[in-house]
Amino acid sequence: MKSDVPNRELESPATLATSIYERLKADILSARLEPGRKLQLRFLMEHYEAGQTPLREALNRLTTEDLVIGKEQRGFFVKPISLEELGELTKTRCWVEGLAVRESIANATPAWEEALIVAHHRLDRAPRSLNPERFESNPEWERLHRAFHATLISGCGSRPLISFCEQLADRLSRYRALSSRKAFRVRKVSQEHQDILKAVLDRDSETAMQRLQRHYEQTADFIREDLEPGEAGDARSPA
Repeated sequence: MKSDVPNRELESPATLATSIYERLKADILSARLEPGRKLQLRFLMEHYEAGQTPLREALNRLTTEDLVIGKEQRGFFVKPISLEELGELTKTRCWVEGLAVRESIANATPAWEEALIVAHHRLDRAPRSLNPERFESNPEWERLHRAFHATLISGCGSRPLISFCEQLADRLSRYRALSSRKAFRVRKVSQEHQDILKAVLDRDSETAMQRLQRHYEQTADFIREDLEPGEAGDARSPA
């Protein structure tokens, strides 16, 4: 009897479930699976070459992370976006990462400072766009950008706090992915990172927190400009 479950699922169910979860999450965060989209199991089974069991496990896990919503009798949907959520997430991220940066500076060690300098150097050398003429997101820049911000708070001494910061970064990355990147030619992001780094290395906690907060608020401001004026409450993709 022929099974309708791909052979690769039979090899290692636990590994496959994790892989499906990671791929689904990456597609949601990058907006390849756009906000509000219904996640039909038949499509997901074909696209991710997986059976219903690992897919449902992944969807349930993403539901707990507030990236997917389940509706009774209707299935799963990518969580819509809204300007209200953008504001709340940005404000919360400023609060918690400000605290994490302050604690990291208080706990600063030569090894942490060196790691931060290296992370910034790698980020600064990576081009923001793959195309110098028009914006085309560079996955390597995105990875290094995430690494720099993660290193900033890595010395805070609280794993739960770091985990919460990572969740907020994930949820906000969807908004950044949806933006048309109007800031590409006008915003000096590299200088913002340099200014944050300088304040941290100077052990100036208040200035570091203020610069980090302004960094995130500017990102939110540019995203708001890219969302349709009438979409503040309805949460569909601007695409």
